[in-house]
Amino acid sequence: MTATLGRAVAPPPAPPTRRRPAGRGRRRWTALAFLAPALIGFLVFFGYPLIATVYYSFTRYDLVNAPEWIGFGNYVRMFTTEPLAGTAAWNTLWLVVVLTVTRVLFALGVASVIARLKRGVGLIRTLCYLPALAPPAAATLAFVFLFNPEFGPVNRFLRLLGIDGGLWFNDPAMSKPALTLLVLWGSGELMIIILAALLDVPQEQYEAAELDGAGPLRRFWHVTLPTISPVLLFGVVNSIIFALQFFTQAVVASGVASGSSDVAGNSKYIGAPQNSTLTYPVWLYVQGFRYFNMGYAAAMAVLLFVVSFGFTWILVRQLRKASAAEGGA
Repeated sequence: MTATLGRAVAPPPAPPTRRRPAGRGRRRWTALAFLAPALIGFLVFFGYPLIATVYYSFTRYDLVNAPEWIGFGNYVRMFTTEPLAGTAAWNTLWLVVVLTVTRVLFALGVASVIARLKRGVGLIRTLCYLPALAPPAAATLAFVFLFNPEFGPVNRFLRLLGIDGGLWFNDPAMSKPALTLLVLWGSGELMIIILAALLDVPQEQYEAAELDGAGPLRRFWHVTLPTISPVLLFGVVNSIIFALQFFTQAVVASGVASGSSDVAGNSKYIGAPQNSTLTYPVWLYVQGFRYFNMGYAAAMAVLLFVVSFGFTWILVRQLRKASAAEGGA
């Protein structure tokens, strides 16, 4: 290496500076402009009502007088001095457990049968989905008629077989199972979703499992269920939220079975028979729109939101743990 004497050494060239692409800020504002209607709608119809509900849950408010701050008074009342709140919570918990299990299993069973059919698949799929299109109030009216203890077709058919059908919607012990049958009858949407997932399972996995000597049950347990597990999780979460918000069918069934034509306006029939159909959302409605205890109703709504979010978060987290464990294995 030779040194150069008397000659200035040129400094190394500076690294090229990154220039901001022209029009990037303009594209960002354009994207925000397109998103603005959705963001404004979210803030107006979800963000503000949620914040207002949380605020009113700490107040005594009747829609007429100004809200009066009472702190946790509504929550204390809910857990201590409100007996029907416990009844409504128990009925809703019963529906959450029973409806979630039966709805997912029923939809999975019907979808599995349809997936194995060779002829008439379109017709049977349509017939199974049609009940989901019926309005909840109309479907409940039809079910109350079908299960009428005196002249209903269901009890008439059971009498021909020598079976006592019972009182159904007029019996506190059978009203919730009757509502469960109503929900299963209209679970066509979940059935279609699970059917699409079943048809999407790769046939190569079934063929490989069959070559390994796996029978139908083992193929279903080790191939079908792991593949459609995200769809089943969606069905479980959807069923839990549906049961936590169970309102229309319970109100209509209790009113019609009691012989009242004024279903939503006459609170003495809501929850009949003997508060067996008094769900948590129904009691929230009675407190807010019959007794005008809006502060207390807001506290019930906040608790319902927290419970729904908690159920969803736990289920999603458990599924991620199971997926991670399966991937590691």
